[in-house]
Amino acid sequence: MNQQRPGWRFRAIGLNSRNANKLHSLFWLVSVIGWGACRTVPPFPKANLSDPGWTIREGQAVWRRNSQAPEIAGDLLVATHRNGETFLQFTKPPLPFVVARITTNRWHIEFVTERRQFSGRGEPPSRLGWLHLARCVSGSIPPAKWHWVKLPDDRWRLENPSSGETFEGFLTR
Repeated sequence: MNQQRPGWRFRAIGLNSRNANKLHSLFWLVSVIGWGACRTVPPFPKANLSDPGWTIREGQAVWRRNSQAPEIAGDLLVATHRNGETFLQFTKPPLPFVVARITTNRWHIEFVTERRQFSGRGEPPSRLGWLHLARCVSGSIPPAKWHWVKLPDDRWRLENPSSGETFEGFLTR
């Protein structure tokens, strides 16, 4: 029987300096893409607010995403730990709406109803007002474009005049 070979053939690539540069560039591109696909920030363990060291404050808050958006009122819980960690949960009963955690060098926020979450290291981005609200309630100063005001009767207001985002509420121990 006469068998035919496939019509394609392998061609040897000469490893001259031009092809070596291409191969080197391809190696680095694949490496960078591979490293970028890895999770850079490990997930936070579940917060156990019944552990010793937590101070829990609960209250009400009204949030407005921007100046044209409707106000959303809900229950606010802010817990601070003596190690510098802060936990925030904004609930529009019966479901949590926003859950945020901040440590001295990491942050995480989850928008539960939108099924979106963001994490990072270092200072939280200034556009994530919930993270700055948690820090302001704990006594920190907000980023430059945010304004924190303590109001009478233990109320407070955090506002970003450029975006129109506002938080207003109160907390009790």
